[in-house]
Amino acid sequence: MEKYFDDNHRMIRDMVRDFARNEIAPVARELDRKSEFPWENVKKMGELGLLGMPWSEELGGAGMDTISYLLTIHELAKVDASHAITISAHTTLGTSPIVAFGTPEQKQRYIPLLASGRVLAGFGLTEPGAGSDAGGSQTTAVRADGGWIINGTKIFITHGGVGEVFVVAAVTDREKGSRGITSFIVTKPTTDLEKARELGIGHADELDFIEGVRAGKKEDKMGWRASDTRELILEDAFVPNENVLGEVGSGLPNFLKTLDSGRIGMAALALGIAEGALEQSLAYANERQQFGQRIGEFQAVQFMLADMATGIEAAKHLVYHAAWLKENGKAFSREASMAKLFASELAMRTTTKAVQIHGGYGYIKDYPVERMMRDAKICEIGEGTSEIQRLLIARGLQRALDGKQG
Repeated sequence: MEKYFDDNHRMIRDMVRDFARNEIAPVARELDRKSEFPWENVKKMGELGLLGMPWSEELGGAGMDTISYLLTIHELAKVDASHAITISAHTTLGTSPIVAFGTPEQKQRYIPLLASGRVLAGFGLTEPGAGSDAGGSQTTAVRADGGWIINGTKIFITHGGVGEVFVVAAVTDREKGSRGITSFIVTKPTTDLEKARELGIGHADELDFIEGVRAGKKEDKMGWRASDTRELILEDAFVPNENVLGEVGSGLPNFLKTLDSGRIGMAALALGIAEGALEQSLAYANERQQFGQRIGEFQAVQFMLADMATGIEAAKHLVYHAAWLKENGKAFSREASMAKLFASELAMRTTTKAVQIHGGYGYIKDYPVERMMRDAKICEIGEGTSEIQRLLIARGLQRALDGKQG
């Protein structure tokens, strides 16, 4: 991995690792049990600059590169995936579309608030009838004097309750199909207003909140339980023209570009879960004794640990290779899908083996591998299912073949 990391990367890795072990590990189990958003740690992460890592200092960010950002996701997820997805969803999904496609005025209005972590962002694409079929959106935006009237419901939205700034997709011209979808920036107050004001993070009075945008039902999830996931409901929400993000009709291709980057983030998160499960399993195997010896001395356990470690090393190269391509302005869509596919399925395999190594203790909540196994499953679903990743990879291979033959 030395190919990808320099001394600055290692310094960031060590800083985030210490934060995760000292601040997150002691509270992760209880936050998971209560399904409680980690506001106190979000404030600390904002103060460390972790909520604006890849954005320029001029916009209030830390000015770090893609690899630094993904190292952060990776290290946090080794301890708790909910904290990792909080940063990933806020940064890649909620903030990056405004950085990539926003006007100078939009960037100046929103990015300093988001990069500092003063408010949280979200990304509204998925709907009850539009999951893998991103082009099947039923949310509509109709022109009105000075703006648009948006109606629709988005589901499974990370930060749907706690967040205040969202990038959402809506159909602006049904007859144009995928070219008739447009991106909008919408705002609403956080559902945790009292907590946000107490901590001084999570709310900005100066945002022009849009009437008709509100949080819906909070989901009671199997994993990522300390992450906020809800519906985002838009009812006759008037969105001014200056909140159109990018060109009218360019929403879907812009969202797909955002998802390419998001897949590397999800891959880094899944990699972190897998590596955290391996660390827990190694420690347990060297402590637990059966038949008069440590279970780590049994070949069956050694084989499981060896398979886990080998998969993790392979995933590291896939994840950071995709990150290197993105950072250097090269095509990375296929590599992002490969990294996401491999790392997410690895996380599920690895956490399953980790529970097996722990035996009956792995099935109870006193040990982190139980939570890690629950947290791993969504990695095979979010940011495009494993099946969708295989389709994207295969289509990329076919395009490459057709290009050579042409």
